[in-house]
Amino acid sequence: MNSAVARVLLALFLSTPAVAHAEWQAVEQVRTYAITGTTGMELYQSIGERGPEVRGSRAIAFTDFKLTWSRKYEPKNGGCVLASARPNLVITYMLPKPAKKLPAPVKTKWETFFAGVQAHERVHGDFIKDMVRQIEEVSVGLTVADDPNCKKIRKELTRRLGPISKAKGKQDSDFDRTELKSGGNVRKLVVDLVNDGLGPL
Repeated sequence: MNSAVARVLLALFLSTPAVAHAEWQAVEQVRTYAITGTTGMELYQSIGERGPEVRGSRAIAFTDFKLTWSRKYEPKNGGCVLASARPNLVITYMLPKPAKKLPAPVKTKWETFFAGVQAHERVHGDFIKDMVRQIEEVSVGLTVADDPNCKKIRKELTRRLGPISKAKGKQDSDFDRTELKSGGNVRKLVVDLVNDGLGPL
């Protein structure tokens, strides 16, 4: 459900001049995996069988991303400054989709379930975008002395990015824990979809 295993690909290479803190937009795309069934319970069971694997277990949905950077390093006064850094971010939401047409009452329940799950994953997408903005903030203008070949600055940048990535992973986990616990939004969505008198899940 979260993107803790998503890859932060930090490509360190020279680019054409860019404006510091230039505006950028993430590319967001939705992919689906097929599930079977014509009742809420059957659909949910199929999710359990076919959902994306996250840390060894099946999830309802998953948000992944690919992040690369165009960075411009400039030697300055015997040191090096990171003059600009522009992200190229692609976020992918993996969501379930019934393989066959659903009966009208089930279709209505499914649409509510799907909308709620997608909204949940979009929050993970927002976490990713916030992380990229934080990376941008600590990157642009970063200066390292005694680094005319702009080598030390790359190591320093990597050191600064570690805590940001770790904090984002915790944010994902905390959010999922809240949403999936008894009374949480995603747990309620599951109960409403199955709706067969089992009571709280």
